Amino acid sequence: MARGYTRRRAIAIIAATAGLPLLTRAEPMATVIRWSGQALGAPATLILNHENQVHATRLIDAVVAEVARLEAVFSLYRDESSLSELNRVRALVAPPRDLVTLLGSCQEYWTMSGGAFDPTVQPLWSLYRDHFMQPEADPSGPPAEKIRNALDAVGFDGIEFNRDRIILTRPKMAVTLNGIAQGYITDRIVELLRGAGVTSSLVDMGESRAIGSRENGTPWRIGLAERQDESPDVILEVTNKAVATSSATGFHFDEAQHFGHILDPHTGGAAALYRRVTVIADNATTADALSTAFSLMHETSIRSVIDRRPDVQADLVRADGGHHRFETRA
Repeated sequence: MARGYTRRRAIAIIAATAGLPLLTRAEPMATVIRWSGQALGAPATLILNHENQVHATRLIDAVVAEVARLEAVFSLYRDESSLSELNRVRALVAPPRDLVTLLGSCQEYWTMSGGAFDPTVQPLWSLYRDHFMQPEADPSGPPAEKIRNALDAVGFDGIEFNRDRIILTRPKMAVTLNGIAQGYITDRIVELLRGAGVTSSLVDMGESRAIGSRENGTPWRIGLAERQDESPDVILEVTNKAVATSSATGFHFDEAQHFGHILDPHTGGAAALYRRVTVIADNATTADALSTAFSLMHETSIRSVIDRRPDVQADLVRADGGHHRFETRA
């Protein structure tokens, strides 16, 4: 049976080790309001600098309501969600605007990454899950024939969508938005807060995004580590930026931890190119999607993307422990 901690859980704990304590309720402290909860099953954190604590508490209530609304669209773990219905019947009429918008972003990153980012890998995920849940499962993974069959259902070009309908055109096709939805939710919460006049906050709805700087004018600090029980090996200082991290060690299907959760839509294999991939970008949707995509791309391909996107940086820890930072070259 699969064991491990999720990528999202690791990020939340890492944030705490960087001096961002996680609380179970809104708690005023001077002009700082701190809240923690969940978004899509992952720990979520909000640190809000606001001079009016009553107004800040109302904002947190609005955040909780917005997260709940978006979970009803994107969650794979709620049978009544829009995404679950799409996977069940392979079509939606009059789909939620947020789902159509996010599929448009998926198409952008699928194209940008040469198909490395592909939310239609859900049949592969189900195959690995079902294989390793069997008693005495073959430790070498699912049979090659079953992987090939699952790959027949994979490919973002098999989704037809517009504001009126979404259709999955291939048999057994299914979608997961776990590689981008947390970033999207983070961005929607940032929009909500900025619309209410907030100028200083750190939002983490599975991915982190800073509004402005900290109350004292210094950047927000986000720590990076490979495991939840380790101290950060890198501290990022961010102002008006988003940070997302992917790691093949974040979750394993098997006890031996040879098969991670980041699955290659081209080969059907489990990625192990890097121990950790972190992306810094202007918004959390981009950071989330590209941290997933870059986990499946060789460094020359990552360099090609970043040279076209001056708003994006990447921090990699290679499989051999080597560390590299990518920024747009002048």
